[in-house]
Amino acid sequence: MALPLLPGYRLNRNVGKEKFHKSQHLSYLNNVRMLLSEGKPGIGGEPLLREKTKPKYSVFTKEIGSDVPSWVAFDRQVLSFDAYVEDEVPDKSQEKYRIRFYKIFFYLEDDTIQVTEPVVKNSGLRQGTFIQRRRISLPPPDDDQFYTVYHFNINIDIVFYGWAFKIYDCDVFTKNFLKKIGIKLNPPGECPEDPYMKTWRQKLDCIRPLRPYESFDTLKQFLEYDRKVLRFFCLWDDSASLFGDRRELILFYFLSDDTIEIKELLPHNNGRDAMPFFLQRRKLPKYGPPGIYQPGAITDRVVLNLYSGLAENRVYGYLLDKCKLGKLEQEFYKDSDLSIGTTINVWGRKVLLCDCDEFTKTYYKTKYGIENFTSIPWKAPSPPKIERKFPPYTGFGSEEDSLRSCIGLVPMPRPNLGNFRKFMEKDSYGNISNILRFFAKLITHKCADVDRLFIISYFLSDDTISVFEPIERNSGNAGGQFLKRMRVKKPGQEVFKSELSEYMKVEELYIGATVNVNGYLFLLLNADEYTLKFMEKNSEKFPFSNLELALQKLKDEKSKSREIKQVFRDADPAFTKMVDYNTFRDIVMTITVGKLIEQELVTIARHYGVPEDPCPDTNILIAMAHEQLKKNFFENFERLIYSCVYQDREKKKVLPSKDIKRLCKSSRLPLTDDLLGSLLSKFEDNEKQINYESFFCVLNWRKHPMPELVAISPLKERCEDMWLGMPSPIPTKYINYFQFLKDVYGLEEE
Repeated sequence: MALPLLPGYRLNRNVGKEKFHKSQHLSYLNNVRMLLSEGKPGIGGEPLLREKTKPKYSVFTKEIGSDVPSWVAFDRQVLSFDAYVEDEVPDKSQEKYRIRFYKIFFYLEDDTIQVTEPVVKNSGLRQGTFIQRRRISLPPPDDDQFYTVYHFNINIDIVFYGWAFKIYDCDVFTKNFLKKIGIKLNPPGECPEDPYMKTWRQKLDCIRPLRPYESFDTLKQFLEYDRKVLRFFCLWDDSASLFGDRRELILFYFLSDDTIEIKELLPHNNGRDAMPFFLQRRKLPKYGPPGIYQPGAITDRVVLNLYSGLAENRVYGYLLDKCKLGKLEQEFYKDSDLSIGTTINVWGRKVLLCDCDEFTKTYYKTKYGIENFTSIPWKAPSPPKIERKFPPYTGFGSEEDSLRSCIGLVPMPRPNLGNFRKFMEKDSYGNISNILRFFAKLITHKCADVDRLFIISYFLSDDTISVFEPIERNSGNAGGQFLKRMRVKKPGQEVFKSELSEYMKVEELYIGATVNVNGYLFLLLNADEYTLKFMEKNSEKFPFSNLELALQKLKDEKSKSREIKQVFRDADPAFTKMVDYNTFRDIVMTITVGKLIEQELVTIARHYGVPEDPCPDTNILIAMAHEQLKKNFFENFERLIYSCVYQDREKKKVLPSKDIKRLCKSSRLPLTDDLLGSLLSKFEDNEKQINYESFFCVLNWRKHPMPELVAISPLKERCEDMWLGMPSPIPTKYINYFQFLKDVYGLEEE
């Protein structure tokens, strides 16, 4: 147990400043320490009477001596005195001494003193704090005592560490305080003038009429036109000289200071050094080059020296030449001198201004009222293009490799990499394959090959195509790889020619198209979901997947809108507002009379299709997720749980669904966005929160395996009733024809 502080105990934390134990009878009011009400018990249990708690220097009475510490009664109360010191100057004959002014601050709370000298600009003296705040002892022989408030008055001398300060005045608060404690104030004294400043002021008064001020105000122009630049397109035709040619230039005129900067437009492989500037930023004289001038010849003011003889008290001064007889006159280019069709002199080079930008045109229209800005052709005519002829293809290697051997004398060792940037952008990464897959059948007259079906894959990274035939038992065909991955040439091209061959592009592939792959004709019947979404997303590149263009062909038949509505109404006797795909296809094809192709019909059907099962079973979703996780060998479920525990600051074992989705994306969980969103929706509660432990435990395919899904092969799908001998499988079973009619023909329900 700590012992209580004894009466009169002092904490020496700062030099010259007393710190006392704060008694229990003190409180605070407006950040000022105040006494509690009379009768409150203090340390020892005795009540504190108000007459026993008076300050050391009472501002109401002259009573001295009290139990209240001075730092409580006089907190933040300071006396301020104005003083000066006569500082001797022994090394100069012009002056014997200088007057230096000081401020003396006396802190009533602890009798400390601080002396500061006000800072005077360009004085050459170290000013500021002269004596730091401390208690100062009296001069000898009384150096065992310290200065108190009773040692201060007006119009007296006071000595600090040997420096004699003459106090000549003080502020109003100091005067009032000294009067209330019984000190009789002396009349304020006069502060003498510094002889050096007096001499310097007299010299300035003599020189000022001899140096009239001539203003050159450029600040207004700078503030008004800062960062506003005129731009002209110029031409310097130097083709008449030896080895000269036409030089294309750009002239920048800075309105803030009337300077000009010129840059040169250098074409590629012109043989010239790439210089940053044709002319650095400066004022451009009209009649240049003017020659070489002596230093000081070019100036805004002409100054005359005043010589007053050899008198002892001669006056040093200068005088401006009002007549400006010796001033060098130079004319510089202004904005009024620049216009389209004007030839300017750029240090001896004739530069023609041919055109300008829109800001420059607006500036001249506003300021000078110029309306004619007819440009002059300033671009040099392009040189004739020399057609390079290459020998025909030899048949060895690829056409690109053969062409590279013809460009240089030494064939390049590395092979042709093609469009490397396209390969990096369109290569497969994550769940994005960038591979378009189409379901096709072979067009042939052979009975054995009529029913053969193929999968054509187009790789967007390098425009290559591969053809694969699904294996079907007892079909008589081996199946497997039908065409390895390669670029497919368009039919009807010569083999041995100088030009490069044209290859099949992705725009030529769509549902219903006939594709010639090395002599084999394939009819594209359908495409997978990724391919259809990719084509609809990039409809500007695949016009047959553009819904608006497809509907426009139906809108052209608006005259038959009533008959079309009646046809759909007869096909739906129960008025369910939807029909099956085959009925919808027959009606739409009949309306357009063959204008629509299968790709456009599939696009319309996908848009107005009725979803079969919008909410699949949770077990099916988990089984699909397990299948994807097994293929990618993903097992970092414990790490995902640890990350969720770290983010769960409140230890509720739940996190928002958006945080779980962001965590799965950052951990590269190999699930598609649709599948991940469906799984998260199954585990959400009413507040969109998910128990992350149960969610990732269910996804752990090693600890909680699910029965594998039975995949339906394309060959089995074609045997179902949905095929019906149509050119393509059914993209959706039912179509919302009522919404389709409203969007196309604007028909309302009766």
